This record gives sequence, structure tokens and C-alpha cells, in this order.
Amino acid sequence: MAIETLEKLLEEEIKDLYDAEKQLTKALPKMAKAASDQELKSGILEHLEQTKGHVTRLEEVFSQLGVKAKAKPCEAMKGLIAEGQETMGEDAEGPIMDLMLIAAAQKVEHYEISGYGTVRTIAEQIGNQEVADLLRETEDEEAETDKKLTQIAVRLMEEASEGGEEMEEEEEQAAPAKTKAAGRK
Repeated sequence: MAIETLEKLLEEEIKDLYDAEKQLTKALPKMAKAASDQELKSGILEHLEQTKGHVTRLEEVFSQLGVKAKAKPCEAMKGLIAEGQETMGEDAEGPIMDLMLIAAAQKVEHYEISGYGTVRTIAEQIGNQEVADLLRETEDEEAETDKKLTQIAVRLMEEASEGGEEMEEEEEQAAPAKTKAAGRK
């Protein structure tokens, strides 16, 4: 089927986002389970509920466009989720694992922000302000989630850095004792 109009392009892009959001509703609970930081875990679960709302909002967009709600496989989201699953399998824990989860989550958020920005712009271009407004609402929520993830990441990096400094200080304090003990042998 040829995509020859902006209306058809909008429809195809919405189908892609619909699939992406549905994939996320399955992936986010796993990410929340892998998180150790309570604020991050809560934020991911909050975003899960938001994502379910995004699915519903996209169904409303389909209705506004007069087309059946239908997903088109989103290969990009499959890849981002696979990368996130790979991250969860890494040998890391605590703040470092949480930071890795945030990195994976922000890649998803940036993909969604750009996707929603694109379809919102197309909707505006064809004069469908109702659809554009629905899409902007989701785009704004995605951007807000990204900001929250950044705030959590900054805190976790400070904690990880402080923890690393404390370990270095302990190692430096232990080093002279090890040197003295080695000299006595």
C-alpha cells in the first residue's frame, strides 16, 4: 500500500507508536523489578500507568482519524527493549544498575518524544488540531518523564561517586597498614 498523503503517513506513524506503547506496557514492569532505588522503581511504575493512558489516547486518535486502531510492528522499540533487557542481565547492582536502567529508559523516552513530535507536526500540518493536541499531551508527558529520570540519575551519580570516594579513602587508609605488614614478613 503506497503512502502518498500526509494523512496516510500520519496513520502509519500512529500505528507504529501504538505498537511501541503496547510493547512498553510489557517491558516496564520488568524494569521496575530490576531497579533497587525506590524513587526510580516508583517512577517506572508511574510511567507504566501513564503508558497505558498513552495507548488509550492513541486509540482516541485512531477514532478521530476514522480508522481502526491497529498496530504496525515497531522494530525500533523492539530493539530498545532488547537493549534494556540486556542491561538488566549485566553484572551490576545498586546505583550503577539503576543508572544503567535510566540510560536504557531515556533512550526509549527520546525515541517516543521524537515520534510524538513528528506525528503532532503532521497533524498540525493537515489542520487536525484535535489530534495534534492529543499527541502533544503525550509528547509533553514523555518529556516530563525524561526530566524526572535525569533528576534521579543526577542523585544516583552523586551517591555512586560518594560511595566510590569512601571506598578509595578506605583503601588508602588500609594501604599503609598492608605495606607495614608486608615489610614485617
